[in-house]
Amino acid sequence: MKRFLVVGAVAVSVMSMAIGCSKSDEHAGHKEMANQQAASTSTNDVTKDNWQVPEFTYTDQDGKKFGSQDLKGKVYLSNFIFTSCPDVCPPMTANMRKIQEDLKAEGLNVEIVSFSVDPETDKPATLKAFGEKHKSDFSNWHFLTGYALSDMEKLARETFKGTVEKQESQVQGGKPLFQHPVQFYLVDGTGKVRKFYNGMNPDQALIKKDVKEVLGSK
Repeated sequence: MKRFLVVGAVAVSVMSMAIGCSKSDEHAGHKEMANQQAASTSTNDVTKDNWQVPEFTYTDQDGKKFGSQDLKGKVYLSNFIFTSCPDVCPPMTANMRKIQEDLKAEGLNVEIVSFSVDPETDKPATLKAFGEKHKSDFSNWHFLTGYALSDMEKLARETFKGTVEKQESQVQGGKPLFQHPVQFYLVDGTGKVRKFYNGMNPDQALIKKDVKEVLGSK
C-alpha cells in the first residue's frame, strides 16, 4: 500500500506539470504555474517504476531517420516541444541549451531528444530553423517529427505519464496550440526513464549529478 501511494504521488507530480500553451492573455499564468511546480528532488526518481521508452524510428531536423536503435546504450535527455509554441517552449529550449553546454563542458556524453507535438506543422526544415534560432548544437541534439499526433499522445501518456493534447478551440497566428509536459526526462542506455525535472526551472547541478550517476551505471 505504501508503495502504491509513493508511485501515485510521483504520477500526480508529473501530470500536474503538463502545461498547455495558450493565448497571450493567459501566458503569464502558465509561466507562473510552471515555475512554481518544480519537481521535488525526493520524488523525481522513477527508476523503479519501469517507465520504458518503446522502440521508435522517426525523422530528425536533417530529414534523416533517427530512433531508439541510434540511442541504444546511450544516456539522453528528452522533452516535448512545438515550434509555434508561444510561451513555455522557447524558455524550455533555452534551458536545455544551457544544460547541453554545461554537460559538454564536463565531458559528459549525453544525447538530447526533443519530440514535436505538432508533427503536421513541424517538418524537418522548421525544426532545424527552430533549433538554430535557439543555438542548439545538432551534433547530439535531435529534434524529431515524422509521426502522427496520436503517437505523441500515446508516448506521453504511457511512458512519460503526461498529456499531449491539441487545443481545438485555441489558435495562435493561424496555428493550433497544444498541451504538453514541461519536464525534461533523463533516460538510460536501456531506454528506461530514470529521473525527471521541471524544464522551466531545471536544477542544472542536480541534472549533472544524476547524469554522472546514470552514465556510471548504464
